[in-house]
Order: sequence, then structure tokens, then C-alpha cells
Amino acid sequence: MTVNEPSFHSSTKSKPKQQQSWVPTILIGIAIAYLALVQYIPALNVFVQAFAKGVGPFFANLSRPAFLHAAWLTLILSLIAVPLNTVFGLCAAWAIARHKFPGRAIVLSIIDLPFSISPVVAGLMIVLLYGRQGWFGPWLAAHDIKIIFAFPGMVLATAFVSMPFVAREVIPVLEEFGKDQEEAARTLGANDWQTFWRVTLPSIRWGLLYGLILTNARAMGEFGAVSVVSGNIAGLTQSLPLFVEDAYKQYETEAAFSAAVLLALLAVVTLVLKEILERKTRIKDVGE
Repeated sequence: MTVNEPSFHSSTKSKPKQQQSWVPTILIGIAIAYLALVQYIPALNVFVQAFAKGVGPFFANLSRPAFLHAAWLTLILSLIAVPLNTVFGLCAAWAIARHKFPGRAIVLSIIDLPFSISPVVAGLMIVLLYGRQGWFGPWLAAHDIKIIFAFPGMVLATAFVSMPFVAREVIPVLEEFGKDQEEAARTLGANDWQTFWRVTLPSIRWGLLYGLILTNARAMGEFGAVSVVSGNIAGLTQSLPLFVEDAYKQYETEAAFSAAVLLALLAVVTLVLKEILERKTRIKDVGE
């Protein structure tokens, strides 16, 4: 009996270990299957449908006037919204990370508002403010200023949905960086601008670039809020995501998938840049 006891205990201990070894494999398989159904297969189908009839029709769809206008309008929206949110994000991050004031938590919650509100609801909020029957509607109509179903409304919607990214990426970097080097620079005679440009900005550059990439991706890919405030008028207020929807509804599937390929490539570029910045940030942290 004493001879057999070790083999009995070892066999009972090995079974749970064998069972546990299958758990990571099963979980990884479930995750891959879910991602394949939700992301990989639909994304692959976009490219297959876009190039179903060859490369020639694909580039022909990209040269259509409606597509070119939608792409140009999307680029302009991004060129306006990204700098605005960069300036706002830096100011907000500086105020929140460097000062303790009453209502700080409320300000953080307001900055995070676009994360928690549906883009469609955000568009409706803009309509209720700047539409004909909105709070500012009569004054805008009296001065012949058109916000809703026009380019200014699209800018407001794009800026709103892409607002939090720069601030949210810079705030933790500023808090981790601390105030010591900035105070030392001021002691040596540097003014506020010199301190920001030569001390603060180099320390937050990776977080800032990370926030810029996410802001640009959200601005160029926004659909819900822009759809509500723009009216989706082809050749006037139709951005690239709206062009995809409109072309698909008009049974112009090739044009819709061709435009969707560009948006997918934008997502790929965003992911690549995001990974590069994360690696640089990790290398910097390890070096320090």
C-alpha cells in the first residue's frame, strides 16, 4: 500500500493539470472565432467585393465626382476638427493635471461625454441647438447663418465626437511627468512658452501623437452625428462614410465597397501607427 500511494497521488494531481492546459486553448479559440465572425470575415468581404470585377472598375469608382467630393469634404473636416481638439485637449489636460480645483471630476466627465453618448444623440443635440426650431435657430436665421444641413454643422458634429482623445491621452502623461522639471526651467529664467515648448512638449509628445492619431481616425470615420446634421446631400454635405451608405442604398455596391476599402485602409494605418507609438513609449519607459 505504501508503494502504490505516490503513484495514486501523482495521477490525481496530473489530471487537473491536463485539464487546465486545455483551458487557454479553448479560450483562445473562442476569441479567434468571435473576432473572425465580427471583424475579420466582414473586413475581408469588403476587399473581395471591391475588387470582384478587377482593379480597373475599383479605380473608376474612386474617380467619380461624388466620391472625390466626399473624400475631399472628409479631409477638410479632419483638418479642422483635429487642430481644434488638439488645442482644446492640451489646454484641458494642462488645467486638469496641473491644478486641483472644485468640479475637476465634473470636467473630466464632460470631456468623456462623447464616449458615453450615442453619436446620433449628439447630432440631435446639435440640431436642437442650431436648427430652425432650436435655441439659437431664430437668431441664426435672422443673420442668414446656416448651421444644420450645412458644412458648419458637420464640423461641430465631427469636433464633438473626436473631442476627448487628445485630453485623455495627455492627462496621465502629464501627471506621471510631474512638475519638477518645469519648475526648474522657470527657476532658470524660462517663461511659460519656453517651458512648454522645451520641457513639457518633449515629455508628452508620444501621448500627444497617440491622441492625434485616434482623433483623426474618429473624425474621418464618423457617421452617426454627421448623418443627422448634414442631410446627406450628395456633392454638398456628404462625407465619405455617408457616401458608402448612400451608394449601397442606391444599389451601387461596387462604389460603396471601393469607398469602404479606403476607410478600412485608414483603420489599418491607424493601427500600425498606434502600435509604433506604443512600442516607442514602452522603450522610453524601459530606458528610464
